[in-house]
Amino acid sequence: MTRHVVLGAGALGLAVADALTERRVAVRIVSRSIRTSGAPAGVEGCAADLTDPEQAQAACADASVVYHCASAPYGEWPARLPGLMNGAIAGAAAADAILVYGDNLYLYGPVAGPIHEALPANATGPKGRVRADVARMLLDAHRAGTVRGAIARGSDFYGPRVLASHAGERAFPRALAGKAADLIGDLDQPHTFTYIREFARVLVTLGERPEALGEVWHVPSAETLTTRRFMELIYAEAGTEPRLRTASRSMLTFLGLFTPVMRELKEVYYQFDRPFVVSGAKYERAFGSGVTPLRDAVRATMAWYRQRAAASG
Repeated sequence: MTRHVVLGAGALGLAVADALTERRVAVRIVSRSIRTSGAPAGVEGCAADLTDPEQAQAACADASVVYHCASAPYGEWPARLPGLMNGAIAGAAAADAILVYGDNLYLYGPVAGPIHEALPANATGPKGRVRADVARMLLDAHRAGTVRGAIARGSDFYGPRVLASHAGERAFPRALAGKAADLIGDLDQPHTFTYIREFARVLVTLGERPEALGEVWHVPSAETLTTRRFMELIYAEAGTEPRLRTASRSMLTFLGLFTPVMRELKEVYYQFDRPFVVSGAKYERAFGSGVTPLRDAVRATMAWYRQRAAASG
């Protein structure tokens, strides 16, 4: 039986498992501990330290496609992401499997105009620079013939199971409770948000299509709105009045004295004080369009948060 291996049991890894299950293929999810909570029925769990090449090879045994969705705590990216990519390459190469990597947009740094795949890596901070290094590792391994690989990049996630995101716990559950969403930057700048189920479908498509290999692909998203308008859609779905508060760069400096993640967000403040519009045209030309309408994606996300709130009492 064809087996697909998903590295990482976070929101993106579980969304990929959902998409694969719809295709009726065998799925194994790999994380540091055996985690299948929230995964579709029948998914196999496997525990491995992916920074150990031998453990990564064992976890990827008999795979035809490996999806690298594993990450690390936000502040630990520079120290840990290269080791995770080394393990993913070792595991996929040993299995002679395709390796598809779920990446973000940090490596581009500040950009004037639409964000597309031909832009250079001009990251201004350590998290963006390590993202560029890690992507280069995979593309170099592909060119060397070590592994067949492709990269998909998406903007800020939202969707079922997405918590640690600008459109995750800071927005949806607060809208349900009628509280203010905690945001950063200029709310009236356009900002692309990526529906996580769209991201998962793109990763699976890249694993199926040989012409995708050796390339970087941006995930197509629904229409880009201002952050304020996007949040208004979330509050409308919750049935509450929009309440939004935002932190300036100087406020992030102050908040960082008490909350480390706020200090870390200063590196990517440029994503929120100017237009941040992502182009998925390259993918749409190659593989077709048909993204989930924005209101449908917001509705599905809010339904998941409602169920989560009900389950927690």
